[in-house]
Amino acid sequence: MNESRKMIYLCLAHMSDEGLEQKYIQEAFDTNWVVPLGPNVNVFEALLKEFHGDKNEVVALSAGTAAVHLGLLACGVGPGDEVCVQSFTFCASSHPITYLGATPVFIDSEKDTWNMDPDLLEQAIEDRIAKTGKKPKAIVPVALYGMPYNCDRIMAVAKKYDIPVVEDAAEGFGSCYKGQMLGTFGRFGVLSFNGNKMITTSGGGALLCQTAEDKEKIMWYATQAREAYPYYQHEEVGYNYRMSNICAGRGRGQMAIVQSHIDHHKHVQALYEELLADVEGITVHKAPSADYDSNYWLCTIELDPSLRIKGQENAYKEVITSAVGGAAGVIHAVDSATTDCQPNDNVEALRVYMLAAKIEARPVWKPMHKQPVYKHAPAYVNGVSEAIFKVGMCLPAGPYVSDDDVRYIVATIQSAIID
Repeated sequence: MNESRKMIYLCLAHMSDEGLEQKYIQEAFDTNWVVPLGPNVNVFEALLKEFHGDKNEVVALSAGTAAVHLGLLACGVGPGDEVCVQSFTFCASSHPITYLGATPVFIDSEKDTWNMDPDLLEQAIEDRIAKTGKKPKAIVPVALYGMPYNCDRIMAVAKKYDIPVVEDAAEGFGSCYKGQMLGTFGRFGVLSFNGNKMITTSGGGALLCQTAEDKEKIMWYATQAREAYPYYQHEEVGYNYRMSNICAGRGRGQMAIVQSHIDHHKHVQALYEELLADVEGITVHKAPSADYDSNYWLCTIELDPSLRIKGQENAYKEVITSAVGGAAGVIHAVDSATTDCQPNDNVEALRVYMLAAKIEARPVWKPMHKQPVYKHAPAYVNGVSEAIFKVGMCLPAGPYVSDDDVRYIVATIQSAIID
């Protein structure tokens, strides 16, 4: 291993060469707009609206999770309701359902996109109606790693049963389906600007709304749901979810380079496809057709279960004591290195091997219907997401990942394989 080589991360935040982010943040301090409203918030929302076709209204929020929460709330989701949500996703897609006292109904994936299976979605709706006497209150498809979901079929099912759609495009910023940007199909569209996303506000998100009326409702809920009195009067529970003017300054600057970020991720994906094409036992996941224009937020591969990796005999022998890779936060200590549903030994071995070579790689998301916290939630499964979870891995794709880095990553994968 080259000791002088820097760590290659999945997707590090990247600032504009002109320093626009710092400029707008400094303006916020200079003018004392250091609150959750102000000029940067207004301009950032306007830029997001323009980027998404200038039709949807936009509300900038403190997190993508907050956007999911408020979108569901505006759809009328409450205690005792059910929401159909993609199982193959990050927990922020489903947790807000429980915040509202509702129950997630997990829908498995189709093989080509890895996203919500429209046939299973319709089966689930019919079955929930038969079992509960009422239809689910909302549908939440997810653009996994940037890949678009089958918008035509999912929206057709939603229309047939008159169920609103909250698109989780947190990982799909700038991705398109048949030329239309994700987040603009459903009643609401969720965006995320976390530190490792396509653009970042440090932490933050936004909700795309179809109407000015919905935007006003979301804004009201996001600012504590106050009534029109000269004192604080509350008739509904509201939230402190508005984006700060400082964070919005960073987002405002990021909008100048968002297209270059998207273009870079697509370039990295194409390079992985080229360099891994003849590597036996490795399959690069890619769009099933030209209709699916993914931003390739992260590039992903599948390892054939028969593939042997150096160090595989030691997989899962040690208990993890810190967050894997660049993931932040506090983790709960565990006394076992294994669970009843985990990636294959060769996937874990390759992750460890690449980490030693200063490359961050990560297993794909564990399906929510296999998470212990949701063991009692209804799930409509076909085995696709569980199968992918066992063989899938995320590779670096961010703006700091160079062509040389990609070649080094591929060479490292090749050197890890036991012939």
